Amino acid sequence: MELDARFTLLRRGMTVLDLGAAPGSWLQYTAKTIGPKGVAIGIDLQEIEPIDGVKTHVADILDRESIKKIIQEEGLTTVDLVLSDLAPSTSGIRDVDQWHSVELSQAVTDLATEVLKPGGTCVIKVLRGADFDEFHQQLKKDWKSVKIAIPDATRDRSKEVYVVLKR
Repeated sequence: MELDARFTLLRRGMTVLDLGAAPGSWLQYTAKTIGPKGVAIGIDLQEIEPIDGVKTHVADILDRESIKKIIQEEGLTTVDLVLSDLAPSTSGIRDVDQWHSVELSQAVTDLATEVLKPGGTCVIKVLRGADFDEFHQQLKKDWKSVKIAIPDATRDRSKEVYVVLKR
C-alpha cells in the first residue's frame, strides 16, 4: 500500500500487530508481504473475518494488559511493527472527534513503547485539529523519528494523517 511503498514498513519475516484491524485490508496486505515466516496479529473490538496467515483477536486496545497477554499467547514478547488505523466513534463535533482521535493515538503509542522491539516502527492514523500540534510535539520528544504522511487517497477530503514513528 501507499504508506508501505513510501516508508518500507513491511518486510518478510516481520512480526506485526494491527490495532483496529477490522475489516482486514491492512492485514491481508501485511500477511502477503511478510510471508509465511512472519507473524501478523489483528485486534479489533469487532470480529475480523478469517485471513490466511493472520491471527485475529477481539479486544479493546485501551486494555493494554489484554493486548500484551495476546502477544504473549502468540509466543512473542515484542513486535517489529504496530499499525493502527483506529478511528473514534464520531459525534459530528469536529473538535470532540479530533480530541478522541488523539486520545486513541496516545493509547496506541503508549502500548507501542511497551511492545515494540528496539528500532521498531509504529504507524498511527490521527485526525488533525486543535490538539494535534501538542500531540505531535510530544511525539517528537518521545520517539527517535516522527514523520507525517498524508496518503493521496485522503488528501482532499479528510483531516486524517498518518504518523510514522521509529523507536
